Amino acid sequence: MKTIFAVLATSAFALTIAAPVAAQDSIRMTIASGHPEVFLWVKHMRETFIPTVDAALADAGELEIVWTQAYGGTLVRLGSEAEAMRAGIIDVAMASGVFDPASMGILNITYAMPFGPTDPQMVNTAVESALEDTPGLLSQLADETGVVYIGGGVTIDGYNIASTSPIHTREDMDGMRIGGAGPNLAWLQGTGAVGVQGSYVSFYNDISTGVYDGNIGWMTANVPARLYEVAPYWNQTNFGAMYIGGLGVSEDRWNSFSDSTRAAFAAGADAYTAAYFEEQSARYDSAEETLIGNGGEIVKMDSAERQAWIDELPNPVTAWRDAAVARNEPVDEMLVKYRDNLAEAGFTFPRDYLAE
Repeated sequence: MKTIFAVLATSAFALTIAAPVAAQDSIRMTIASGHPEVFLWVKHMRETFIPTVDAALADAGELEIVWTQAYGGTLVRLGSEAEAMRAGIIDVAMASGVFDPASMGILNITYAMPFGPTDPQMVNTAVESALEDTPGLLSQLADETGVVYIGGGVTIDGYNIASTSPIHTREDMDGMRIGGAGPNLAWLQGTGAVGVQGSYVSFYNDISTGVYDGNIGWMTANVPARLYEVAPYWNQTNFGAMYIGGLGVSEDRWNSFSDSTRAAFAAGADAYTAAYFEEQSARYDSAEETLIGNGGEIVKMDSAERQAWIDELPNPVTAWRDAAVARNEPVDEMLVKYRDNLAEAGFTFPRDYLAE
């Protein structure tokens, strides 16, 4: 069972710690996401996390939870989940850096080191080990947080660019407008492409209406969203698989739990991660077949062009590291551990960002 630790959030006021719940209590809890269930990390909240927690609680005979599930932005907007947990509006949600960099920026380590491994499980293990093994990091986060991270790490399959025209070289990108989440738009520097803030909530409509010419995304999200209909070229820039975070529980609620209830939630988080990766792997091959079967085309970027892009990119670690240093987080050791964890697993970055 993974070590329980807290992710970054800031409490606006001191919360009164509730006493542990009494035997046979029934409580109401709300789990929510700004994303809809087409995303596997949301789908497995309903299909895996909740049933596993409920089964473990039933075995303990201590507590029953009556769940309210609110996905697809029906209760909280994308990126506001941590704020909603701190405010007591919801109890459980994804704690994610890419969608909430202001609160959860420390979780964005992979976005600060692009062109990494395309194996999501390799990345997930390397990140979570770096978080847990960096001395002082987790205790500091625990002191500052209003959201308790209970495990359930999620890493999405490798990022690439879908577009309305093929990309073989950086020259092909010149003048393109590419939609993406904030942390990954910096990867476009030096290509001539213009990054536009967006998400899967709007990608399809924005591409179809010409707001931009493609998106930075991943196969198992692009295909269910049918983006091949408006951006049929899947350009293998191979930015790498990206860790987006894990499951969080509001601190106030967590502090009311007994040890056995906390163990049930941790078991749910472990099962959630396992189910997520199992289905992600199965979905990838199927998604690729669907893309090609519906007129999409996989385009391999010229390897020399890609390496020149990597070499000339302003060091993407710098801004992320500076922000972490400003928060007094032990970020340098965390970065080294992440890089070295990947090296031990057999991956070496095409550029050593940390040596500069």
